[in-house]
Amino acid sequence: MTGATYRERLLGCWRGKAVGGTLGQTFEGLEGPLRATFYHPVPTEMVPNDDLDLQVVFAWVLARAERPVVGRTLLAQAWAEHVRFPWNEYGVGLRNLAEGLPPPLTGSHDNWFTCGEGAAIRSELWACLAPGDPDLAAAYAYEDACFDHDGDGIAAAVFLARLQSAAFTEAGRGIDHLLDVALAGLDPGSGVARVVRDVRGWHAEGRHWPDVRARILERYGNSDFTDVRPNTGFVVLGLLAGTTFSERILVTNNCGGDTDSSVASLGALLGIIDPAGIEERWLTPIGDDLVLNPEIHGVTAPPSIPAFADLVAGLRERLAGAPPAEAEPVTVTPRGLRVLRSWVNTDFESWAGRDLTGLPHPGSALPDFGVVPEPAELPGTWVRLPRTEFDDAILLLSYPLDGRGREHVRVMVNCTEHFRAWLDGEYLFGDQGSQYLFPSPHSAPLGQFTDLRLPPGEHVLTVAIRRPPPARAVAEWVVGVAELPSCQWIPFALSSSADPPRSTP
Repeated sequence: MTGATYRERLLGCWRGKAVGGTLGQTFEGLEGPLRATFYHPVPTEMVPNDDLDLQVVFAWVLARAERPVVGRTLLAQAWAEHVRFPWNEYGVGLRNLAEGLPPPLTGSHDNWFTCGEGAAIRSELWACLAPGDPDLAAAYAYEDACFDHDGDGIAAAVFLARLQSAAFTEAGRGIDHLLDVALAGLDPGSGVARVVRDVRGWHAEGRHWPDVRARILERYGNSDFTDVRPNTGFVVLGLLAGTTFSERILVTNNCGGDTDSSVASLGALLGIIDPAGIEERWLTPIGDDLVLNPEIHGVTAPPSIPAFADLVAGLRERLAGAPPAEAEPVTVTPRGLRVLRSWVNTDFESWAGRDLTGLPHPGSALPDFGVVPEPAELPGTWVRLPRTEFDDAILLLSYPLDGRGREHVRVMVNCTEHFRAWLDGEYLFGDQGSQYLFPSPHSAPLGQFTDLRLPPGEHVLTVAIRRPPPARAVAEWVVGVAELPSCQWIPFALSSSADPPRSTP
């Protein structure tokens, strides 16, 4: 690419990213279909968004290296030194890293959010560093995504990096060609590949976008509004259903879901395809100043989007198409959580000792069930247990809990089933089984967490979980402990001692 053409598309990418993130942030998490026609409220500057923040961090760290090489180890170090976001997969990745796990285990181990949007929204940097080279852009995107994702969470980042990289040089061959190039690097059986094929097929049948949106959710939707499968579908739907920049980003935004992420991804892609196509009405309110979230630490960010584009362009020259760093061998395996487990029931208990769930009444102290617990090891904070593996009506688990020096903490039990929780035998909270899972401490479902002052030392968190009803095959829960006010997971909070991960023979 010529320097002028590359820079024009580079600016279009980051301006489209800022527009989409600013538009979508107001509507993030809403189900839709929505009726937005413009920013609400109309901003006076770019709204800071982690979608862009993290890419600024990575570009800045790489640019400071004497010989920049994209690699998972360097990117993980950037997370540890410069990022304080507690949200979803970010928090899990940072916790796993603090507990001694390297990438890709930071993303794959004990992570309910492996399919979140967090890496898909970081794809543009890798496309900008490998314009017209989708394979290289995808390789870079993998090194990034494996920090906090696995499976479709990585596939979505690879798909978008390939799509955006191809857009730099092959936009003239049409949208269908770009989508073909992007899909060529994916496992055809992945959820991301399937939703893209479905959306293309439904659109080709002449279906209006609200109908396609409904079909996406019917086939791929779940309680995680950040899931990449429906949200990637919304990106592709906006790309296909509109003809102008405005039409396309509004379709994607009005699908709902993780709107700041999906609209920012589409806005960046459209800015690469046609930088002049971003209507001025979107650009004027936000200006060109680069605004980052306060959770980004120790980074001297460029002051403006053009200055950031210059940083990326210079980094591209220095990388000169180099492949990612060779991955270091993984020499550790994760530990599970060691707990005490017992199986109990209240079949012979009167109404004085149980409610309709069969569990002790909310507010009551932990009963003496008259059983001797046995040691057990759970796979991690996240457990899925089939109904057929419940030995009795109630599973009783006792977790060792230590705030590791944090006084103000949040304790979360996000569970699909009826449950009760006690700390050192005193009642904490319980829930009647909402079946709604979103196990991020910063945004846990109502009734499934509590904030408290935790005395120093070891404590015992006991959780009683009711066996699922016959209509539901699996019980699922996540237990977490986070520091306040940051809502960051506390490393080793549910371990009896801060043991490092096991060495691999």
